[in-house]
Amino acid sequence: MAMTELAAMNAPEVNTRPAKPHLPDAQVVKEVTHWTDRLFSFRVTRPQSLRFRSGEFVMIGLMDDKGKPLLRAYSIASPSWDEELEFYSIKVPDGPLTSRLQHIKVGDEIILRPKPVGTLVVDALMPGKRIWFLATGTGLAPFASLMRDPEVYEKFDQVIMMHTCREVAELEYGRQLVEGLQNDPLIGEMVAGKLLYYPTTTREASPHMGRVTDNLASGKVFADLGLRQMNPVDDRAMVCGSLAFNVDVKAILEGFGLREGANSDPKEFVVEKAFVGDGI
Repeated sequence: MAMTELAAMNAPEVNTRPAKPHLPDAQVVKEVTHWTDRLFSFRVTRPQSLRFRSGEFVMIGLMDDKGKPLLRAYSIASPSWDEELEFYSIKVPDGPLTSRLQHIKVGDEIILRPKPVGTLVVDALMPGKRIWFLATGTGLAPFASLMRDPEVYEKFDQVIMMHTCREVAELEYGRQLVEGLQNDPLIGEMVAGKLLYYPTTTREASPHMGRVTDNLASGKVFADLGLRQMNPVDDRAMVCGSLAFNVDVKAILEGFGLREGANSDPKEFVVEKAFVGDGI
């Protein structure tokens, strides 16, 4: 046998398959939880350079069939101090992104553009005594971040989380989060007595029924929680939901005398206009 043939037989096997391509701005999926057949949450690694304010959003996504990034705005559901990033999402069977995103598993990669922005930050509000978080469906995500941020409890005497879904099961992510805060080693003591949770459903029977808009306009939520009606001196609010929801809630808040603000012009309430609904 020739020396060249012997050398070839003893040479280590070389993997000629191309390495798995990495997505641009890739982050690794660390955990996935499916809450219902329509809702799921997931956690990914956090870029070391990423700094954000609780309540902000980033662009995340996957590659499409043509190899181009398919991105959507997603509120970061984890607080600014968390070592990982959490997101809360709806599943849309024929949605361009969520039809793919809902199948991610631990170890997979997603695209995350590390440029956080958004209006649902405490800096966009004037000082006040009470802050209202008003959300429907996955619009809860930015408030999942804010409810876990010590700054919120340092700046406000009361935090009221109003969240409406169609069915009881769709409230589970928020319910577990709120209940877990009571025993949180970082802010458990701050939350006690300050955070009021008001979950409602619109289709399935539950202790509290009705839309956020109806319960605000009728005064039912104030009666149920033993609170005085909203006023521009004491109350601040943040709104996150569908476009129609945002418009309706804005009109109600303005009826109470509150004015819409922004990062550059703090007022009594702010609205997240980048929230992505059922078409994602």
